[in-house]
Amino acid sequence: MSDLSGQLLAVLQAVLPGKGVKALHEPEFAGNEWAYVKECIDTGWVSSAGKYVDEFEVRLAQFTGAKHVVAVVNGTAALQIALQLAGVQTGEEVLVPGLTFVATANAVVHCRGVPHFVDSADATLGIDPQALRIYLADIAEPTAGGWRNRVTGRRLAALVPMHALGHPIDMPKILDIAAQYALPVIEDAAESLGSSLFGRHTGTFGLMGTLSFNGNKIVTTGGGGAILTDDAELARHAKHLTTTAKRPHRWEFFHDEVGFNYRLPNLNAALGCAQLERLPDMLARKRRLAQSYRAQFAATTGMEFIDEPAGAMSNFWLNAVRIAGNIAERDAILAALNDAGYQCRPIWTLLHRLPMYESCPRAPLPVAQRLEARVIKLPSGASLVKS
Repeated sequence: MSDLSGQLLAVLQAVLPGKGVKALHEPEFAGNEWAYVKECIDTGWVSSAGKYVDEFEVRLAQFTGAKHVVAVVNGTAALQIALQLAGVQTGEEVLVPGLTFVATANAVVHCRGVPHFVDSADATLGIDPQALRIYLADIAEPTAGGWRNRVTGRRLAALVPMHALGHPIDMPKILDIAAQYALPVIEDAAESLGSSLFGRHTGTFGLMGTLSFNGNKIVTTGGGGAILTDDAELARHAKHLTTTAKRPHRWEFFHDEVGFNYRLPNLNAALGCAQLERLPDMLARKRRLAQSYRAQFAATTGMEFIDEPAGAMSNFWLNAVRIAGNIAERDAILAALNDAGYQCRPIWTLLHRLPMYESCPRAPLPVAQRLEARVIKLPSGASLVKS
């Protein structure tokens, strides 16, 4: 076992002692989940109509500060609809981080757009505003129809910053750049429920933001997502599109545009309402876990705990460490930790390395490449810490 592997294993054993596999992030059901789901079954209100769907949206709006919330079946669907409403058209480019979960790029393609990958910042793991500004000054040119990529000739249609592992990125600088190039900003806040920057919740800075409630998120609905916005018309249109674009009527089935069957079922929303009741406690326990990791990593060498950025309050969805070394070293460490029962994972494969995205336009990605080789995600579920 290498020195780095030994140090990391010692940290994990100190923070998470005891036998058994320590999962990367498991859901925790310890409140009203069963009671609310059972009510849906007992009453027959299990599909996309039902009181818990509306209640879930209201509670999310209250928690995040967004004026409007539209609950949908998953985070990818939320991002797809948000991009469509932002005006992304066939063949247009959408700027996304090269280092992100694949769903960020998939949603662009679902809108028939083209993902255009940009670099990350060491401090946040998300889009680097300075690198983006320099890059756009080089490749963007104004036209009568908006800014376009002078290399490909395609319009630059939107910008999607993503808050990686729950750590907020520098949204004021991102918004400043977006305004300069007339780019609508759609925040991918899938991982950052409970995170804020300068007191403002992630997902509420741009034109729209999106959340995910997959089984591995802090709050889960089994599968689910949401669109956040302060624009009433965008919210209305999002709800209409995700409800098969059906006009309300007592009995008539009339659909006025191509819509999607993306509304969140009442069963899932019931689960989400119960989870939201316990969110403050889960966030507090996750911060205690992060503090334990931080303290233990302070005594190590050759590795650095990835902490919340200045001015930010992170949900620490996934704690992570940045090691010295390369991908081979990273994978050897991952093998040792998983053999010892700690379900650690690498950060994502850079999207341009995936076969379907090899030909997509991209900026130089030196920081993203370093992060890909050196970031290891650690067991982080709230259930690992007692209330």
